[in-house]
Amino acid sequence: MSELTLYLAPGTCAMAVRIALVEADAPHRIKRLDLVAGEQRTPEYLAINPKGRVPALVTERGVLTETPALLLYVAQRFPAAGLAPLEDPFLLARMQEVNLFLAATLHISHAHGRRGSRWADDEQAIAAMKAKMPQNMRDGFAEVENHYLTGPWVLGDRFSLADIYLFVVASWLESDGVSIDEFPKVAAHSRRMQARPAVQQALVI
Repeated sequence: MSELTLYLAPGTCAMAVRIALVEADAPHRIKRLDLVAGEQRTPEYLAINPKGRVPALVTERGVLTETPALLLYVAQRFPAAGLAPLEDPFLLARMQEVNLFLAATLHISHAHGRRGSRWADDEQAIAAMKAKMPQNMRDGFAEVENHYLTGPWVLGDRFSLADIYLFVVASWLESDGVSIDEFPKVAAHSRRMQARPAVQQALVI
């Protein structure tokens, strides 16, 4: 089996893909990018991912991007790891529902606090987005707390990709001005994730 190459940066959503690869015991190597130094905008990296963002996963068939897509790819390529309920259409859709909520709602809310210039040029509009961001994160995590954490894991007793992705997004809360302890289920979930050997290994890059 060909080795995969994951381009990532610490603290970004790409870390979810790194954790999934380690959980799956998938042969891979990592290429760490310094986003502050602008390595994601170098010609060399733009030739790999023209979006200039992480993650990017180089496979023998081509390059894949976007965290939810990469997570599902890992689960399907390494099914023995059991990272997704591939045999159950309802549970698979539920897992993807959570992953897409994290990507399309919470990640965007988080980005409004740091990269408002993606959506507006007016400085007052950018400042307004930044000011609103903590409340948007609270509202989004209230949905996770009240509706998506149905057991120790997102899918009840079954660990899945959604737990990996949630763990990474929840790690942004403190820097967003929101205490994770406002959400006891989310906080307990993060502690369970931190105790997993694969997570501990994956975070050392």
